[in-house]
Amino acid sequence: MLPLLEIPRRYPYRLAGISGVVMGLTPAPVNAWPLAWVALVPLWVLIRHPPQKLRRAIALGLTWGLGYHGTALSWITGLHPLTWMGIPWLTSLAIALACWVFITLWGAMMIAAWAGLTAQLPPQLGPGGRVLVGTTLWCGLEWLWTQSPLWWTALSYTQSPSNLAILHLGQLSGPITVTAALVAVNGLIAEGVGSGRRRWRYGSGAIALLVGCHLLGWGLYLQPLTAPADMALKVGIIQGNVPTRIKLYEEGLRRGRRAYLEGYQQLAEQGAEAVLMPEGAFPLTWQASTLKSHPLFEAVQEQGAIAWFGMFLPTGERITQSLVALTPEGILEHRYHKVKLVPLGEYIPFEQTLGRLIGRLSPISANMLPGESNQQFETPFGRAIVGICYDSAFPHLFQLQAAAGGQFILTAANNDPYSGRMMAQHHAHDVMRAIETDRWAVRATNTGLSGVVDPHGRTRWLSRIQTYEVHAHTIYRRQTLTLYVAWGNWLLPGLIGLSLVVTVRQRIGLGG
Repeated sequence: MLPLLEIPRRYPYRLAGISGVVMGLTPAPVNAWPLAWVALVPLWVLIRHPPQKLRRAIALGLTWGLGYHGTALSWITGLHPLTWMGIPWLTSLAIALACWVFITLWGAMMIAAWAGLTAQLPPQLGPGGRVLVGTTLWCGLEWLWTQSPLWWTALSYTQSPSNLAILHLGQLSGPITVTAALVAVNGLIAEGVGSGRRRWRYGSGAIALLVGCHLLGWGLYLQPLTAPADMALKVGIIQGNVPTRIKLYEEGLRRGRRAYLEGYQQLAEQGAEAVLMPEGAFPLTWQASTLKSHPLFEAVQEQGAIAWFGMFLPTGERITQSLVALTPEGILEHRYHKVKLVPLGEYIPFEQTLGRLIGRLSPISANMLPGESNQQFETPFGRAIVGICYDSAFPHLFQLQAAAGGQFILTAANNDPYSGRMMAQHHAHDVMRAIETDRWAVRATNTGLSGVVDPHGRTRWLSRIQTYEVHAHTIYRRQTLTLYVAWGNWLLPGLIGLSLVVTVRQRIGLGG
């Protein structure tokens, strides 16, 4: 029988790639979340037992990252075909593949950096110290990547929406808490694999940490949800199902007007106090004369329910992707502008140089401006927390709005032309945001998945994909403050401080 570590030495890149693919299968809709607690072990073993040189460790991390991000983000190829934009079929395929490869490489670079740094940790730190510092490095790099324009595949989202107990750790310090638990458990198992007779000690530590984190999360999950009648709000949702390929043209505009007008009237008759519609429900640039002649204005004045819908708002020579509130008085009273714009689709990075070389993967001719991260969206029912499509992947946007008094979450998205895989992952992000902020979340999309999520992450209603649907649901406004809402991501500075203490003590010990 081969020694335990001989197979990794003979087939390191193959093993790294396969384990990365396994991690890529853990997010929705596959939801193989238990595998995430062991899928990082092979990479950790490969770079630490024995410790690898920097270049080889980076290559192994890159291989694992390509497997993870490439598998999890395979839905990006759903961009193809773009023939409806006048792009030839083969060119469209090349664009979709290029986007997939670039975004996969961007995420894989983070794993490569982590592997290179972790491989260089001094052996004097000991297994416990290596796990601590390795976990800190991963969490720090994840945070750094969330500051970039491209982010989606946080390690924590591998647990959503199925593992609700562990997701409740997000109430403590956001999704980084779940990520830290995942990396630490994998690290303890890996240290056990490479520790010979002491392997059971670290294996037992991994089990204890795994069970302890789930028990803590389960305790938070079991907290009762209060539902006072005076905090109830009946919200309607319309999933218009108007494909992007026709959305901006006469057929799509006509279909959208009919779908949203009829849906609004139906929901208002059912007693909805407000109706949420998707991102770009009315893909028009705001003009007072145009909107006042729109049939939705008359319907809102007659029915009295607030209409929240997506549209474009002019800002100088540019526009914003916005969610606006249409009141019975016939005015657009409050607005939220999308913060995290999609590169190439909604704006061109480094526009002065790249703009001359590449086009935009969108039929919208005007470049968009991002909104500020400190926006507040007022409603007659209290302040709301708002996110538009890609915003859902950035938890700090929701944390800031909750800390500023947001009482419920509204998210609006398009999600076309992507597959159900992307839609399920988008829903998984919103489940995490609901848990972290302890708020009800209402999400309206163009083609799916629309839904209602309670503060414990339980999906109370979920639409089908690529169908026209309307739904009314009662949610409850909340003013609670989780530790994450009150203090933000305090765990990362804590991990950094603790790692510095352990490292300095190790160096002082060696010096003594």
